[in-house]
Amino acid sequence: MTRRACAHKPRASRSRCGPRRGSKPVCSGCQQRGPIYDHQSQRRFEFVPFWGFMVLLLYRMRRVDCRACGVKIEQVPWGCGKHQLTSAYMLFLAHWARKLSWKETAVSFHTSWEKVCQAVELVVAWGLEQRTLGPIVAIGVDEIAYAKGHKYLTLVHQIEAGCTRLLWIGRERTVASFEQFFTLIGKELAEKIEFVCSDMWQPYLKVIRTRCVNALNILDRFHIVAKMNKALDEVRAGEARRLAQDGYEPVLKKSRWCLLKRKTNLTAKQRPDYAMCCATT
Repeated sequence: MTRRACAHKPRASRSRCGPRRGSKPVCSGCQQRGPIYDHQSQRRFEFVPFWGFMVLLLYRMRRVDCRACGVKIEQVPWGCGKHQLTSAYMLFLAHWARKLSWKETAVSFHTSWEKVCQAVELVVAWGLEQRTLGPIVAIGVDEIAYAKGHKYLTLVHQIEAGCTRLLWIGRERTVASFEQFFTLIGKELAEKIEFVCSDMWQPYLKVIRTRCVNALNILDRFHIVAKMNKALDEVRAGEARRLAQDGYEPVLKKSRWCLLKRKTNLTAKQRPDYAMCCATT
């Protein structure tokens, strides 16, 4: 084998494991111990890497002759279902997947993108099972583009002083998609929401108005300023056309940025134009 091939295949430390003598396997269905039915072929479980070495646990799985469930594969404390990764390794990968991209995580720990995805999915599923929505006082809703072609996801966060967390993700930014969040939490929790932060996207405003009847809708300052700037520019352009038609000097022409900028941010060239606009008005 060439040196280049070895660089892409990390060294591995293999450890053969076996059950204690006389121990009975645990049924993966009902979690009860039962007699051994037979042994399966040896399985390989990947553990957390150590000093650049892959750590592999080798174990012959047993099948349980369970009275309640029939013949079932045993449950092992380090594994989860049919996954090749140990539970500890899945938690390890999911932790690093929060700091790096999934591809970078896979490359850093000599595993595949698919295994990183499986680890994240397992941890997220466990978190959703353990999650309690509880009382929700303030939420924030916004969209994020995840692909070209105007493809969006709707995100709902709980934004309170003692609790900041992602509550829900839905496809698209339509009324129907946002309605799914309130269907999830129920009418009782929705009516207890006191504050909703959002932008001025009409489908969001429509759902908030009908679902959060007791909430104060706080609009995003960025969108409010953008709307005000647009309205100001339309008024300026209209007044500039009117002055030109009436035969006056077009002092408002080419003064868009003078009026939209803060006074402290005006350049030396823009200050005289700004002063003339103010004197004219």
